[in-house]
Amino acid sequence: MEVEVKIEVINEKDRAVFDELVAGVRQHKYENMGPEETLPLSVVARDEDGKVIGGVSGQTIYRNFLIDVMWVDKKTRDTGLGRRLMELAEAEAKKRGCLVAQLDTLSYQAPDFYQKLGFEIVGTVPAFPGSPARHFMIKNYQ
Repeated sequence: MEVEVKIEVINEKDRAVFDELVAGVRQHKYENMGPEETLPLSVVARDEDGKVIGGVSGQTIYRNFLIDVMWVDKKTRDTGLGRRLMELAEAEAKKRGCLVAQLDTLSYQAPDFYQKLGFEIVGTVPAFPGSPARHFMIKNYQ
């Protein structure tokens, strides 16, 4: 018996569709990895006025620290703030039992910075017209 399928293109953010897709991915993940919830992990630096001047944000799950974003304001770059933020975030990830940290960065962003912190490039999407190279990096804590 053939199932009728309707396929559509949606050119706007549809939270309900996104949530259904995530639910499907989670169910598949639970079937293969067991039920573990993602826990958010952020370390943020603020100036004397309370303005965010840098931070690291991601999540931990299945002994992985998945880093989504790391940023330091131009005024505080090259002061060691980025290193301190990463070290604090990684220390918390290790307390949670993480064995690795993962991230991706564009070639013009910070691959050298991460390599100085012990991350290794494990994959690269080469640059193409209109897009710089994208590096996927990992750091083992073992």
